[in-house]
Amino acid sequence: MTVALLSIELHMPMAQSLKDKRMVLRRLKDRLGPFNVAVAEVGHQNLWQRAELGVVTVASSDESAEGTLSSVMKEIDRLEPGVVIRSQVEYLR
Repeated sequence: MTVALLSIELHMPMAQSLKDKRMVLRRLKDRLGPFNVAVAEVGHQNLWQRAELGVVTVASSDESAEGTLSSVMKEIDRLEPGVVIRSQVEYLR
């Protein structure tokens, strides 16, 4: 069993308030539901144009977890192109 954590840092220059930022994050979280992952905002909660998301998946192998998280990154890039400024995957054993 593998638990994989994807940390994503986002920059949203179009957000003019926390409400704008929350709308973008809610849309992302809703669209990531079919990937069977847990998503939470884990950093920069009080900044308008920055966010840090944690995305976690549990899989039977590292390859399966990596495939899921790769699909998540592609979906984020498709929905909000150019907002990801950093991403990192960690495997928790």
